[in-house]
Parts: sequence; C-alpha cells; structure tokens
Amino acid sequence: MADDATSEELLCSIENGIARVTLNRPQAANAVTPDQRNKMIELFSDFSSDLNVRTVVLTANGKHFCTGADLRVSKVPENKRPEGAPERSTGDIGRNIKRGAQRLINAILDCEKPVIAAVNGTAAGIGAHMAFACDLVVAVDSAKFIEVFVRRGITPDGGGAYLLPRMVGLHKAKELVFFGDDLSASDAERIGLINKCVAAADFDATVNEWAHKLSQGPTKAIGLAKWLLNRSLDSDRGAAFDEEAWAQELASHTHDFQEGVQSFIERRETRFQGW
Repeated sequence: MADDATSEELLCSIENGIARVTLNRPQAANAVTPDQRNKMIELFSDFSSDLNVRTVVLTANGKHFCTGADLRVSKVPENKRPEGAPERSTGDIGRNIKRGAQRLINAILDCEKPVIAAVNGTAAGIGAHMAFACDLVVAVDSAKFIEVFVRRGITPDGGGAYLLPRMVGLHKAKELVFFGDDLSASDAERIGLINKCVAAADFDATVNEWAHKLSQGPTKAIGLAKWLLNRSLDSDRGAAFDEEAWAQELASHTHDFQEGVQSFIERRETRFQGW
C-alpha cells in the first residue's frame, strides 16, 4: 500500500506503524461521498494484511469530523429503466445501504488492527457511526454527536441500531435515536459512548500517545482480542469460551508471544514486532 495521499478528498499516510486516514472535504463539512466511502472500505481491508500498519487513526480536517453522507452526490449508478417504470423501485434504498454504509462500518469493525477515531468536530449520521465502529474514540471537547436520522424522517443506518444499544444500553440508545438531539463530547464520555473528551490543546497529543502505544504493542494479539470483544455480545457462553481458547492458541504461535515470554525471563523491556 502506498503511504501517501490517495486523493485530495481522502488522505492516507503510514509512518512508524501508524496509518492515518483523513477526511478532507472541510468545505462540505466532511460529508462523505460514495467515492470516499468505497476508498475507505478498500483501505481498512488492506490494513489488515499490511505488516507496516500496526494501528489506524481515522480523523478529518477542518472543524467537522463527518456530518453524514453527502446527499447531493448520486449514491448509485442509474440503470436504464423500462418505459413507465418508477424512478425508484422497492429494494433500491435497502440495497444501497447494504452496499454502502453497512460495508463501511463492517470494514472498520473487521479491520484486524486497532482503530482510533480522532473526532475533531461534529459527527452526525454515518459520521457518528464511523466513530462508534472504531475501537477507541477520542473527541475534542467542542465535538457533538448527532443521530440525525429522525430529523430527516428516516431510520438509523450504518449499523446505528446495532452499535448504540451495545454501547450505552437500550433505553439511552432509544433516547438518542428518537430525539436526534446534539450530544456533547463530555456527555458522550459520561455515558460511555466515547473513551475521552479532551480540550483542543490536548487533542493531538492524546491521540498520538494512544496511537504510538498501540503501534508498539503485540499487533496480532490485539487484533484477536478485538475479534473476541466485538463478538462477545452476540455469543453464548459456550461459543465465547471456545473462541477465547482458539484465539489464545493462535496468539501463542506469534513472534510477539515468544518475545513477551523471553523478555519476562530476561527481565528486560519487551520489543514487539507486530507479527
């Protein structure tokens, strides 16, 4: 994977084991286009197999993180329709959600590397769900999270109805979705929706500290732990325990496991490699 800009509207760089994906449409409040979405899906898939990448930071330029999907940009190519056919037929919207927003959220959840959302401003709609799909969320104290869908007369997409109850409980999830009110970063931290709400002056340093720490960790073990934790709320105890045992089996064959044991024996600092 090239460690440079992928386009002017979506930037990607890789340095010291940290991949940074940056939405770069500040003039459009970083509303995400289909092209950006598809490129992010590709990037997060590629990160899983790229040994140069040990952690990922998802962020944006400007004063907004992502205000949702850009509704001004056509989402699906129009096929030629038979004469007299309606402009939109049953199944078009649902198919578009599956191929678009849901694929993006799955790409973040399924990425084998830990992903930090560095939320620099408003995160609304799919923008909020992109952040919630990340493994850790750090937000500047001026950021807001908005389940904006009810304001448009539609239901949540991009995994919102799946993610929110698992993060904050059923009743709080209903409150957020039914009213669609702005949720401050400080309140999001209070209810456990994000990890940290920090002042603007401390934002970059906090994100960089976490990203650096993860980039020095046992990458394969962290990826397996992510897999276990993401599946835990959908598994019964028997399945969860079986998966835990197999994850430990896989982790025990990595170089970093051997390094962890040897460094303990030799009473020295551990030097993980990421494989």
